[in-house]
Amino acid sequence: MNHLPDMENTLTGSQSSHASLREVHSINPTQLMARIESYEGREKKGISDVRRTFCLFVTFDLLFVTLLWIIELNVNGGIENTLEKEVVQYDYYSSYFDIFLLAVFRFKVLILAYAVCRLRHWWAIALTTAVTSAFLLAKVILSKLFSQGAFGYVLPIISFILAWIETWFLDFKVLPQEAEEENRLLIVQDASERAALIPAGLSDGQFYSPPESEAGSEEEAEEKQDSEKPLLEL
Repeated sequence: MNHLPDMENTLTGSQSSHASLREVHSINPTQLMARIESYEGREKKGISDVRRTFCLFVTFDLLFVTLLWIIELNVNGGIENTLEKEVVQYDYYSSYFDIFLLAVFRFKVLILAYAVCRLRHWWAIALTTAVTSAFLLAKVILSKLFSQGAFGYVLPIISFILAWIETWFLDFKVLPQEAEEENRLLIVQDASERAALIPAGLSDGQFYSPPESEAGSEEEAEEKQDSEKPLLEL
């Protein structure tokens, strides 16, 4: 009785292996090569489309904060005078220059990590988001930005939102999609290698067991005839 589960497991394993062989053999080699070439072409480009979109958004972050800061400089008495006041005579409690430097910090770290070094980990975006969040929260609590008009609300809120959008986009779009494409490339390459090992003349019929012998049915027919003979004699 204990041998029955082992036999069933052996039969199941052989059937699954035969099924996988039939599946690999049924794949068109031309389609396999086309898929491999498409994936290799993406690798040769050096950077994926979704990563390029992320880098564009990081650049947009810097340009948008810079634009808002320049508008703030013009509104508060001209660029030259306000620039000297906020940069040369920097005051943590009233200047917006540090928010601009925070956007430059995010841009440099993220572009260096995910465009130049092509990092596939979240630690760089975690660093920039943590620094941005901590700095902005401290500045909002300690500074006097709210008394300086609308920009006292706009610049900190925009910087905070952009930093967290970058984190979400990298963690939920860039890294999972690139990992999925890499797994697909490995699967296609493995399937092409397995298909190349199968002989060209191998057919699906070779995977099936031969038909059962008909000896048992012949013996039953002879026994039936022998049992009918006494009845005929009577």
